Amino acid sequence: MSALDGVKILDFSTLLPGPYATMMLADLGAEVLRVGSKDKTDLVAVWPPMLEEAGVSAPWAWLSRNKKSIFLNLKKETAVQAVKELVKEYDIVVEQFRPGVMDKLGVGYEELRQANPRLIYCSLTGYGQTGPMAMKAGHDINYLSRAGVISAAGRAKEGPSLYNFQIADVASGAMNVVVSILAALHYRDVTGKGQYIDVSMTDGVIPFNSMDGACFLAGAPAPQRESQQLNGGEIYDFYRTKDGQYMSVGSLEPKFFAQLCIGMEHPEWADGKILKTDLKMVKETFKEKFLTKTRDEWTEIFQKLDACVEPVLSLEEAAADEHNNARQMWVDVPLPTAPGKTVRQMGCPIKLSDCPAEYRHAGYPAGFHTQEILKKLGYSDIDIKEMI
Repeated sequence: MSALDGVKILDFSTLLPGPYATMMLADLGAEVLRVGSKDKTDLVAVWPPMLEEAGVSAPWAWLSRNKKSIFLNLKKETAVQAVKELVKEYDIVVEQFRPGVMDKLGVGYEELRQANPRLIYCSLTGYGQTGPMAMKAGHDINYLSRAGVISAAGRAKEGPSLYNFQIADVASGAMNVVVSILAALHYRDVTGKGQYIDVSMTDGVIPFNSMDGACFLAGAPAPQRESQQLNGGEIYDFYRTKDGQYMSVGSLEPKFFAQLCIGMEHPEWADGKILKTDLKMVKETFKEKFLTKTRDEWTEIFQKLDACVEPVLSLEEAAADEHNNARQMWVDVPLPTAPGKTVRQMGCPIKLSDCPAEYRHAGYPAGFHTQEILKKLGYSDIDIKEMI
C-alpha cells in the first residue's frame, strides 16, 4: 500500500511548479490525471532533449511520472461538463492559471464544489489570489526579487547573480502545494469538509529571508551584500581552488571552525578569537590558501576533518556521487511507451519506511489517455473529438 492510495488529483497545472508538486504526490501513491490543451503546448513537453523512442521530452517524462494525461478544450461546454463529471470521483484539483481564469471557464472552485462538496481545490500563482499584484505575470526571478531575498544575494561589486535552479517554483510553490494539500486532506478526514487553497510563490519565498528577515523585523538594519554571516560577509562562502574549481565552507560553529583551521594549516586560530579581531585578514588568508591546491586535493584533506567543507560538484559529478546514489536520488524509471527501456531521473526526496515512493512509469505523451478516460464517462468518439 502506498502512502496516498485512494487519493485522486485532477492536475490543470503547467511548466514546473504545479507538475512537480503533483509528481511528488503521485510518487507517494496518489492517482494523478493531467488535463492539458491539444492546441496549447506546454513548454516542458518540447524542452529538449526528446526521448524519441518514447515520444516525450526528458523533462516531460520526469514531471509526468506516475500520471495519466488527457486533452480537453475548456472553452467547449462539453469539456467543462466532462470536468464536472470527473471531479465527482476526484479529491483534489490543482490549477496554475491567473486568478479568475478557471471561474471564467466554468471550472472554478465554487462551480466544482457543487459537484463534489468534499473537493480540495488548490490554486498556485506567482502573487496569490488577492492584493494589487494578483493579476501580474511573473517567473522565479521576479518572485525572489519582490520578496527581498535577492537584495542581499550575490557580490557587493557585481550585484545579484543568476542561478541555475528555480527556488520559488520548487522550494516555495511546489512544496507549499504539497504541504497545503496534505493539511487539507487531514482536515477533511476530521471534519468531512473540503476547502479552497491559495498558494503564492512570492508568499512562500518571503520566509526565505530567514535569519536576516527575523533580525530586520526586530529592529536590525536591512542586510547588505557580503555583509552578513551567511552571504559572504564572513568565513561562510565559496573559495576558488588552483584548478579553477570551488570549495564550499560552512564552518559556522566553533568546533567546525577549529577543524577548518587545521585543514588550512593555521591551528593557532582554532579557538576562534581572531575572528573578532581580524576577520578580514583570516578570510583573505583562506582565499589565498585555497588557491594553492586543486579541488580534489582539498576534498581529500577535508574528508578526514569534520569541518563542513565540501567540493562544489558539477551535475555530472553529483549524479555519479556515491552518497547521492545510496540515497536513491537518481533512479531508473520505465518508459511506458517504449517497453523494456528506462530513463534516468531525479528521485523523490520523501523517505517513508513503510510506504516508500514508487516509480511506476515515466510520463506518457500528452493526451495519451484521452479516449480511455472519457469513454469510461460514457462519451462517444464524436463527443471526444468535439471536446478536445
